[in-house]
Amino acid sequence: MALGAITAFIALAIAGGVAISYVAGSAAVLAFLATGYGNYLAIMPQRIFSQIDVFTFLSMPLFILAGELMTRGGVTGALIDLAMLIVGRLKGGLGYVNISASVFLAGISGSAVADAAATTKTLVPAMVDRGYRTEFAAALTAASCVIGPIIPPSIVMIFYGALMNVSVAAMFAGGIVPGLLMALFLFAYNAWAARHEDHPGGAGVTLPPVRATVARAVPALLIPIVIVGGIVFGVVTPTEAAALAVAITVVLVFVYRMMDRDGPGVALRHTLAEGSRAVEGAVMLTGSIFMILFAAAIFGYLVGIMRLPEAIAATVTSLNLSATSYVLIASLVMFAAGMVMDVTMALVLMVPVLIPAAIAAGADPVHVGVVTCLNLTLGLISPPFGGILMVVSAASGLSYLRLSKAVLPFLAVQVALLILLILVPDLTLALPRLVGLVN
Repeated sequence: MALGAITAFIALAIAGGVAISYVAGSAAVLAFLATGYGNYLAIMPQRIFSQIDVFTFLSMPLFILAGELMTRGGVTGALIDLAMLIVGRLKGGLGYVNISASVFLAGISGSAVADAAATTKTLVPAMVDRGYRTEFAAALTAASCVIGPIIPPSIVMIFYGALMNVSVAAMFAGGIVPGLLMALFLFAYNAWAARHEDHPGGAGVTLPPVRATVARAVPALLIPIVIVGGIVFGVVTPTEAAALAVAITVVLVFVYRMMDRDGPGVALRHTLAEGSRAVEGAVMLTGSIFMILFAAAIFGYLVGIMRLPEAIAATVTSLNLSATSYVLIASLVMFAAGMVMDVTMALVLMVPVLIPAAIAAGADPVHVGVVTCLNLTLGLISPPFGGILMVVSAASGLSYLRLSKAVLPFLAVQVALLILLILVPDLTLALPRLVGLVN
């Protein structure tokens, strides 16, 4: 009864437009009161600060700032032009460009919603002008943005790693192959759709100039190499890599302004103005995330007091479920939760309860972590409350209902990949094993 009341409160608050951070905190406190553990709230401040006093968390605001700077400073446009240069003349070429741009951006921003905002305004109008249906262009953009939190750096993976005490470097390495596989799956669907709907493409497509495009894009591609390579090979911590990403991006934005012949003085003023707006955006998003982290600390404490993970693990043992069987069942539950919850909210509620039992049953922590992050991220393009769908709908002018229907085939393709990753853990673990991050 109490759980139902809290669930109803969460649903009504989200539907009423209340910020996720406030919903998470309120629900956490209500959960203590509803379960009869209200007296433990007296030590909540100490518990909260001990839970979020994690060095890895410092990387999140820095990665968010780097993503904001890239979007505002022209880095996103440079990477889209590079994708156009590589695959733009294939049949259905702009579809491939859309997916490729998300792969490039994934190695930089780590945020699906940020990528959606950046690519929708650029690629959807271009695809519609070339003869693509608006529904297809918007749905492909939404689906390809899911790649963002899977290919490192990933804010979701940092959150999960800190929450479950799993190596972020191993999570990052584990996300590379699944992220590239998702791009290949979407490539395959785009190829089928290009033939089925006779999408444009061929030698007549206008491409951006080669020399200028490469000159602008290659420096931007150095950022993911520094981030991922540095973290995976142990040269830098995730926090240090995030700081390097910010520093490189600031220099890159300044260089882009110089390449546009603004002159040093104008380039510096523009870079400072963009930096100021980027800092403002990063501060607002970071504040929201850390409020959710506060709620995560409260929920985690309550889950520990109630010994829910141990109870679920005992149930798994009594039913004699294998690790794979349990992960499939847990994934179904999390997928359903992701359809109506924000990713971070779902992480707070689901991960501390469901994932320890999977690890106790023999699942690898890195494998189940990557699968969980992908699973919950798919909620961003799942009706009825998909965050990416809302952003793409607003930016493209396509109604939310029409977009929700159009995205279903893409979602089916991505769910098929999710099931494959669950059934074949080596697809996720091969690279972390190769670099010595897991056994």
